[in-house]
Amino acid sequence: MMLVTSLFQLTALCVSVTASAPSGPWDAFNFAPTSKTVRPVHIKEIQGAVKNANGLLSVHGQATLTGNESWTTVDFGKEVGGLISMNISPASSSAALAFSFTESPEFISPFTSDDSTMSAPNLSYDGILHLPNPLPRGFWTQSSPTLRGGFRYLTIVSTSTGAVSISNVTCAISFMPHVENLRDYSGYFYSTDTKFHDKDFLTKIWYSGAYTVQTNTVPLHTGRQIPIVPSPGWLNNATLGVAGPIIVDGAKRDRAVWPGDMGVAVPTQFVSTNDLLPTRNALATMFAAINPTTGALPESGPPLSQQGSDTYHMWTLIGTHNYYLYSGDLEWLKNVWTNYTKAVGFVTGKVGPSGLMNVTGLRDWARLGGGGINAEGNALLYKVLTNSANLATAMNDSVLSSTWVTNATSLKARFNDVFWLQDQGMFRDNDTTTLCPQDANSMAILYGLTTSAEQANKISEGLTKNWNSLGAIAPELPDTIAPFIGSLELQAHFESGNDARAMDLLHREWGYMLYTNLSVQSTLLEGYTANGSLGYRSYRGYNYDAAYTSHAHGWSSGPTSALTFYVLGLQVTSPQGRTWSLQPHTSGLSHAEGGFTTPLGWYGIRWQIDDNNTTLSINIQTPVGTTGTLILPTSKEMTIDGLRSGTGGSGVAITLAGGKHNVITHL
Repeated sequence: MMLVTSLFQLTALCVSVTASAPSGPWDAFNFAPTSKTVRPVHIKEIQGAVKNANGLLSVHGQATLTGNESWTTVDFGKEVGGLISMNISPASSSAALAFSFTESPEFISPFTSDDSTMSAPNLSYDGILHLPNPLPRGFWTQSSPTLRGGFRYLTIVSTSTGAVSISNVTCAISFMPHVENLRDYSGYFYSTDTKFHDKDFLTKIWYSGAYTVQTNTVPLHTGRQIPIVPSPGWLNNATLGVAGPIIVDGAKRDRAVWPGDMGVAVPTQFVSTNDLLPTRNALATMFAAINPTTGALPESGPPLSQQGSDTYHMWTLIGTHNYYLYSGDLEWLKNVWTNYTKAVGFVTGKVGPSGLMNVTGLRDWARLGGGGINAEGNALLYKVLTNSANLATAMNDSVLSSTWVTNATSLKARFNDVFWLQDQGMFRDNDTTTLCPQDANSMAILYGLTTSAEQANKISEGLTKNWNSLGAIAPELPDTIAPFIGSLELQAHFESGNDARAMDLLHREWGYMLYTNLSVQSTLLEGYTANGSLGYRSYRGYNYDAAYTSHAHGWSSGPTSALTFYVLGLQVTSPQGRTWSLQPHTSGLSHAEGGFTTPLGWYGIRWQIDDNNTTLSINIQTPVGTTGTLILPTSKEMTIDGLRSGTGGSGVAITLAGGKHNVITHL
């Protein structure tokens, strides 16, 4: 239990409020491009009669393709997305060109692009984009409906015997349409990880997650058309919701609002850019589609508009709490409150005589099973109830808040009675199995369903039984490493105090994603098989097409918020950060720094351990008028701003007024 031992009220220095994070060496690891018009940086492949392909890497250079199926692949160096432009000079009327796109180098081809739709059971690729025939002469830009949302490699292929010269190849970035400077972050993270082969890995993965979510923030009318017309082919001109910009699940696909994905992506968004408008628009889209009779929310936004998911229904409700916590947007909460309470009633109405929810909307994040008296569904319901009690308090409805607290308390007791397997030291998937899933066990720690630190530690240890060298395999989706649930597991290890375990998983799973030559090495994979190949082994009765795998999926960006919330130790505990907490997890590192911005101002932390590993120094800067609680990793004597202040330590909170503070404690 946390004990408040002192109120350390000091005269705080005024902090100037800016929208931008401080500059420093961390900026070198920011993957966002310096301009919204980007050019290729490498030539990846050349086949056939291609003259001076390297000329495409300069503003004024020119390349010439001659002969049918002569082609070259240009590399933009990172995940990009948008419309291609170039200068075209055909030597004859018979000249013809086509494009193909891919995120992974594994699917570079002059004959087809990688896959942005899954047409089960007959999986097909997207084909190539033929330029107008006859070829235009001069400056040409790809038509907006054929926008490609995510790719790294562009293959330019001659499809006739006629020669054609091209120059000035660029991509106009389409994501983050409301932001001019994509690198102007409101938060940052920086540390050195000497125990990994790349000492800058932690900083890189923080920025990789941030950039992933940026690529998932798209204009309103750039959704993927369903059904696909033409086929093979693609069109990205569908309307995605009630307003834009809007946050979607992936850059290449599905390019639709998925509230489960937002459970990981939005905390990333908060700590990196604090660009919450796309989140508000996405949530508003889900509430606008509520079933007015039942209170059911859709699983996904338009044009998919899929129904029948109890878990994704609850992720919209969890997302509402996240948005209010980060933004403090009470007026928006008031506008959706009637629909919100109706949606809570929809899932609480599924609680039966057992005291647990009977999951009947079976669609989910790709896991197998999940119906009936299921642990994952009930863990999400517990989180919905505790969150909803907080929101009801903000809405001045004490009766509803009390009711939801009571229901949550009852649910927690039944959850432990029904799902806990003492011999396994973990929660089982449902009331008829002994399978212990990754999702429900991670959620149990994160959402406070465990009854003791010992129980949380057992779960953390049990989760490692599913690891291999490349990450955590999900028992509920065999042979698959799913970074969505892996993101929850990562944070659960930190939450349970198993920092070394969290860092080990971070190195295995996200180290593989960032450095494998199958990936774009800038944004994060949706998932992969246990042996590291692309795709999922089993999903709704069939295998994923490996080319369909998304390489920029916000649900995989959990390390970005985990490094801020746990390694830095900085979290907001009330809307906009009026109250905050600081509990650094040093995690075997010697230093870390960073922070984030809310409308109240800058929240920054820098901590460092001395060379003798005897002293931890923490510099704190938070907005004046806020209040925080500090918990230190040791119980030894400390000083705050040069004044001795007894001892801190695990479970003991010292209250600090907002402002600038310096804390020193012995290790």
